[in-house]
Amino acid sequence: MLIEVKVPQLSESVSEATLVSWHKKAGEAVSRDENLIDIETDKVVLETPAPADGVLVEIIMGDGETVTSGDLIAKIDTEAKASAGEEKKHEPAPEVTPPPAAKASSGGSASPSARKILDEKGIAEGDVKGSGRGGRVTKADAMGAGKGSSAAAAPVQVADGERPEERVPMTRLRARIAERLLQSKNENAILTTFNEVNMGPVMALRAEYKDKFEKAHGVRLGFMGFFVKAAVAALKKFPILNASVDGNDIVYHGYFDIGIAVGSPRGLVVPIIRDADQMSIADIEKKIAEYGQKAKEGKISLEELTGGTFSISNGGVFGSMLSTPIINPPQSAILGIHATKDRPVVENGQIVIRPINYLAMSYDHRIIDGREAVLGLVTMKEALEDPARLLLDV
Repeated sequence: MLIEVKVPQLSESVSEATLVSWHKKAGEAVSRDENLIDIETDKVVLETPAPADGVLVEIIMGDGETVTSGDLIAKIDTEAKASAGEEKKHEPAPEVTPPPAAKASSGGSASPSARKILDEKGIAEGDVKGSGRGGRVTKADAMGAGKGSSAAAAPVQVADGERPEERVPMTRLRARIAERLLQSKNENAILTTFNEVNMGPVMALRAEYKDKFEKAHGVRLGFMGFFVKAAVAALKKFPILNASVDGNDIVYHGYFDIGIAVGSPRGLVVPIIRDADQMSIADIEKKIAEYGQKAKEGKISLEELTGGTFSISNGGVFGSMLSTPIINPPQSAILGIHATKDRPVVENGQIVIRPINYLAMSYDHRIIDGREAVLGLVTMKEALEDPARLLLDV
């Protein structure tokens, strides 16, 4: 029996997607729930599982093609048998003949979209290490090939005096990030306030209990749990920081859904820790670790990226000293945290060395006044410098 493989239902805010990389070739056996292809939207990369056991007899739409919800992309025959040397019951989709240079290479075959990018770069398939099934070179592999890539790219031939360039298309996720950043800049009156926090008390607490914490909860005790709790304390005290603008209305949210900016191979994503006020530090650390792993694997779902009332961006993991984070619409504020460094500070008239972290909070000045923004950041500072407040909720 022939079964159709269709693009899964995309969210209402996503109109189209791109087929990234087929993990099976026409004529190969597939198992039920095995991932057939990655589909990239402007938010996440979705896996498309096989609906039944059988043979992938036809690939209708190849790598790099644009699709919408419900589009037919392949067919599976549940009664066919995949066997080397045995004639298939159905003719597979025609293969694109690779250029001579690619034929001579010893690497895995490249997808049509990947081959096009490699041809434009002047790179042979055999010089690129494929990450797809059986060493297949995917579009992402091709886009990353070249200078600074782990792949050994062939040198680009240029005329004397001419400086080399390469042009690659943005992924859907990167294009969406660019769109939202411009939207935030153009629609919000963004202002940033700064403060510094002595991380010594939190660091001492962590050093004392990190081993017991990990043994009890099965997750490392990081710093982000403290930052999330400190942010929630400020949002409770100054609800406007947790609000958003809808036309001429201000929407006050009676819940605390905190977005945590996480880097992924395809760009920045902001999964949501929902009802953070009701979670322990251990719960928060577990959720952050889960999102970090999902981001690496490209498995964060649309639901996990939807919503959010406030965001936290941690440039400190990359060594950032200071930044002005951009608001994530439709939110009205975002906290930027940075690298903690020993710095000289004055306490009681004496110069002492303390582990200092610079905090930056960007906010929409249309609805948030400087008073609320500054006092909100001070509340976070005070909570971090006296972490007992976070435990006692005072």
